[in-house]
Amino acid sequence: MIKLKKLFTGAVIATSSLISMNAAVAADYPPQTINMVAPSGAGGGWDLTIRTVAKTLKDTGLVSSNMPVVNRPGGGGAVNLAYMQTQKGKGDLISVYSPPILLTNLTGLTQYSYQDTTPLARLITDYAAFVVPENSKYTSIKQVMDALKNDPKSVKIGGGSAAGSMDHIQFLLVAKAAGVENLRQIDYISFQDGSLVAQALGGHVDLISTGLGDVAGIVESGKLRALAQTADKRIGTGLIAEIPTVKEEGIDVTFENWRGLFGPKDMPAEAVQYWRDTLQKMVETPEWKAALKRNGWDNAYQDNEAFTTFLATTNEQYKSLIKDVFGR
Repeated sequence: MIKLKKLFTGAVIATSSLISMNAAVAADYPPQTINMVAPSGAGGGWDLTIRTVAKTLKDTGLVSSNMPVVNRPGGGGAVNLAYMQTQKGKGDLISVYSPPILLTNLTGLTQYSYQDTTPLARLITDYAAFVVPENSKYTSIKQVMDALKNDPKSVKIGGGSAAGSMDHIQFLLVAKAAGVENLRQIDYISFQDGSLVAQALGGHVDLISTGLGDVAGIVESGKLRALAQTADKRIGTGLIAEIPTVKEEGIDVTFENWRGLFGPKDMPAEAVQYWRDTLQKMVETPEWKAALKRNGWDNAYQDNEAFTTFLATTNEQYKSLIKDVFGR
C-alpha cells in the first residue's frame, strides 16, 4: 500500500510538473518579436494584407509584440514557402498566403504546399481585377477577349505572381470562359518586384491581372481604369462599385482570391491557440471592419480548423481548374 501510494504521489508530482512546464511555455508566448511576412515585394496584395493585419493588431492593443513586416519575394511565394521549412516548430513567423500556396504546388513550381505549414486563419476574400492605363484603347474586358480570339499574342498581360500562379491563372480562367483558344500562347509577364503598375503606366504591358484591393487606390486616382472584376456582384463604394463583373460582360465565371495566415509547420500548440483567440477578436474590431470596407475586401473569416478543411477542399477544386486550363 505504501509503495502504491508513493507511485501515485510520484505520478501526481510528474503530472503537475508537466502542467506547470506547459503553462510556463504558454506564458512565454507571444515572443518579443514576431516577423510578419509578405512573400512578395512591397505594394502587392500580400503586402497590403499583412501590413493591415499588423497595424490592426497594434492599434487595437491585441498584440504588444514588435511585428516588423518582412518582404520575401520570389517564385509566386515559393521562395518564402521554402524558407518556412527551415523554421519548423517555431512560433515567431506569420506569413500571409492566398491561392498560390496551392497553385504553385499543383503546377510544379514548388514541391511544398499548405500541408508544409500550419494554417491559422482565413481572413478575407478579394477578387480578381483587370485594369488598363487610362489612355488604353480597351474600354471593356470583352474587347480584350475579342482581340485575343483574333490573335492570342495581341495583348500583353502583366501580373504580380509567377507564371502558372494566381494572377496568371485567374486571367486564363476568364479567357477560357470567354471562348479564347490557344491559352498557352497568351503573353503573360510576371513582375514580382512591386513594379507592376509602373510597367503598365509605362506601356510595357497592356493589361494588369491582379487583386481588386491591390489597385483600388490607383483606380480611384484615375491613373488606371478597371475593365472588370470577378465577384458575383458589384462590390465596394464610389468608383470601385462602378466596376462591372465579368458576368455582366457575358463571361460566365467568378473567381475568389481568399487570403489567410500561416505559421511554420509544427508550430507550437500554445502559439496556434494564441493566434486562434487573437484573430477571432481582431476580425470583430471596428478597425478591421473599416479596413475591409476601405480595401473592398469581403469578410471570410475561418479559424484554423475550418481553414484547414477549406484548403483541402479547395486544393481538389484547383486540380480540376489546372486540368481545364492547361490540359494536365
